Amino acid sequence: MPRPLLFNAFEMPVPVHQSPGLWRHPEDESRNYASPAHWEREARTIEAAGFHGIFLADVLGLYDVYGASPDAALRGGVQVPQLDPLLLAPLLARATEHLAVGVTASVTYAAPYDLARRFATLDALTDGRIAWNVVTSYQESAALNLGLGTQLPHDERYDRADEYMDVVYALWEGSYEEDAYTADRDSGVVVDPAKVRGAGHHGTYFDVTAPSLTAPTRQRTPYLFQAGASPRGLAFAAKHAEAVFFSGPTPEHVARWTGRLREEAETAGRDPRSVKAFTNVAVVVAETGDAARERLAEYTRYVDVPAALALFGGWTGVDLSDADPDAPLEHVETDANRSALASFTTMDPDAAWTPRRVAEFVAIGGRGPVITGSPEEVADEVERWARVADVDGFNVNACVRPADFERFGRFVAPVLRERGLLEPARGTSDDDAVSSVRSAREVFGGAGPRLPRDHPGAAHRR
Repeated sequence: MPRPLLFNAFEMPVPVHQSPGLWRHPEDESRNYASPAHWEREARTIEAAGFHGIFLADVLGLYDVYGASPDAALRGGVQVPQLDPLLLAPLLARATEHLAVGVTASVTYAAPYDLARRFATLDALTDGRIAWNVVTSYQESAALNLGLGTQLPHDERYDRADEYMDVVYALWEGSYEEDAYTADRDSGVVVDPAKVRGAGHHGTYFDVTAPSLTAPTRQRTPYLFQAGASPRGLAFAAKHAEAVFFSGPTPEHVARWTGRLREEAETAGRDPRSVKAFTNVAVVVAETGDAARERLAEYTRYVDVPAALALFGGWTGVDLSDADPDAPLEHVETDANRSALASFTTMDPDAAWTPRRVAEFVAIGGRGPVITGSPEEVADEVERWARVADVDGFNVNACVRPADFERFGRFVAPVLRERGLLEPARGTSDDDAVSSVRSAREVFGGAGPRLPRDHPGAAHRR
């Protein structure tokens, strides 16, 4: 029997997320990115389409590498203007019944004591439906504007992130015993001091002695995503992440990452299958394969090439504004997003990646593949990717938002359910467990709402 797959709708509260220029499509509604009603409707659309969660990306700077200026990104609306996804999460949860909400937040720019309180608040307000995509950030513009002056070296960002996670685990898992908060009228005690202790952390980057400001929530620690495929990033993910998000052009290339991830997780003393692997895809589907390909051809007429190269420059730190558009790219190392650059320069030895081809690739669906076809063709390709890449699920891009999410639910989800690749629609089973509200950890991990015992965060429990 096939195993059910997991699906996130990959989103960002911006007018342009991963498909520069597609905001002009007549079905696209992303220009309303600042409207609460827009996000409530989209969240309900995503939930009805069968997605398990909505995964919100975030950046903290402008894409200003292309032409050494943010002008192309501003003209094309490339992830600017934007909203804070942490503040959007409770709205999305309130508009839905079961949808998990994954939020990207950087450990490079927020103090761990502060961010721990914010995520505990989100976990409380969403009844445990919150997940955290842990990132170290890659933009030089963010480092400059947030007080660092320059970006920390790539591997040092992960060294600092390792210690950061120790701090938040101490706060979430170790500060309060389960029954420390009593609010007992008879004794007059709100919190029993004997059942609270400080974080007691003294390290290279952080000194945090106080206990958490928040009492235990349903999950204590939010479900942990991480995105990164560099050697240092994979080591960090294998230690801390419960799910890892990859972007690669072929399932064979993603398979190399998932294989290394599972090896690293086992070396770290964890069950390698407990770490879920997701990969990034865009889906363009219609009633027939020909109709889907016609729709994709229609999408390409809206592509904004300078905006696509601005997005690429922001991901990789490489400025292609003066490059010959048809000259092959050579692999270069940067301290920005190494796995993003590798997507275009080293991962496909048979491809001649040129600036023109990069722009065309990025402009439809970002860094992942575009799966196009009839419902059956799309389901076939999803099944092939899951098998060859050895992934547990997909972060699905919408080129036209939210229409492509709705079309995924209308066309693809029923076929996946027939094949046992997607769980039954929630609320339609006689099994009460299917219709109950699950925490994000129960949705993605399948077990209880708390960190598993082999996770390093669990060692901080009292």
